[in-house]
Amino acid sequence: MTLLQQRKAITANKGPQHVGLLVVFAALVFALFAALGTWQIARLSWKLELIARVNERVHAKEVAAPLPNQWPQLNASDDEYRRIRVTGTFIAGQDTLVQAVTERGSGFWVLTPLRLADGTVVIVNRGFIPPEATRTIAPAMADTHNLSTVMGLLRMTQPSGAFLRQNDPVNHRWYSRDVQAIAKASGLTQVAPYFVDADAFPTPTTEIPTNKAAVVPEGGLTVIAFHNNHLVYALTWYVLAAMVAGAAWYFSSAERLLRHDKAAEELDRAANN
Repeated sequence: MTLLQQRKAITANKGPQHVGLLVVFAALVFALFAALGTWQIARLSWKLELIARVNERVHAKEVAAPLPNQWPQLNASDDEYRRIRVTGTFIAGQDTLVQAVTERGSGFWVLTPLRLADGTVVIVNRGFIPPEATRTIAPAMADTHNLSTVMGLLRMTQPSGAFLRQNDPVNHRWYSRDVQAIAKASGLTQVAPYFVDADAFPTPTTEIPTNKAAVVPEGGLTVIAFHNNHLVYALTWYVLAAMVAGAAWYFSSAERLLRHDKAAEELDRAANN
């Protein structure tokens, strides 16, 4: 069967009216796919701007931690991954272990509350420890005045838990760094709505614990990565839109050819008569 015969068969089965409706439907689908592709392009622009802002924050000089009157305005878009500095006294015996998967393998984040001079508390992620070190965690480092200065990245709280795993404060099972839940479980008040991912190295004023068997949490393992597949998604939607347009053109051209052939047949019949 030739291409012309195929088009005739397809169009004959559907009829001109049905082909017209098909073209209208195809136009709507084309518009939808094209709009989705354009939306993904906009998302790509937003994501690239976000990555640029975060990179700028990560490499900027640290600033003082947000004050309590600034807490309500904090948000992930404007503040997460800012380099900040906090000084205070770590609250002994209040370590919270949160399950973690890092470049060092599986283990735990060690979160310890740091009480500031104004009485407020900031949760500090001191770093990563392997599973076998949970009973030999080194105490938080401090200077001769029992003060600790922590420099690191501001991170927004991570409520509820991880995928298919809910935090279980009663049984001390934590799968995300949920600041509010950790504070409640530890009986802490006036806690900042963020935590600090501590840098890899202690400040020069700190002292290394004398217990050499104790494991010092390893900081500086924050993974800063953003999924950025928007260009692929945009191209996919645009390709689908092009396929719809091509299919619509194919069927509409088949209808035009059929009408032309019918007209030619009628002329031939009239001429023979």
